[in-house]
Amino acid sequence: MADMASLRATVQGRVQGVFFRAFVESAAERLNLKGYVCNRPDGEVEVLAEGEKPDLEKLVENLKLGPPSARVEKVLVAWGEYTGYYSRFSIRY
Repeated sequence: MADMASLRATVQGRVQGVFFRAFVESAAERLNLKGYVCNRPDGEVEVLAEGEKPDLEKLVENLKLGPPSARVEKVLVAWGEYTGYYSRFSIRY
């Protein structure tokens, strides 16, 4: 089994109101990751994801692109230990 890990990412730019959360949810599900994505009051999007590290790295690459209507300016990533806490990937409102 590949290394299991978690990541917390903050995505900055025009990332709210452009279907960014749905984009992240779809990418995470394709990669078999667990966790959540949510809008933050400061206009950023927060992602917490767990799974195999190569798949998490692919998710980060997706976050840097975003959906067509988004304009990603910066993605800040912090790596952590895998917890196994999440049973699926979801959008938090």
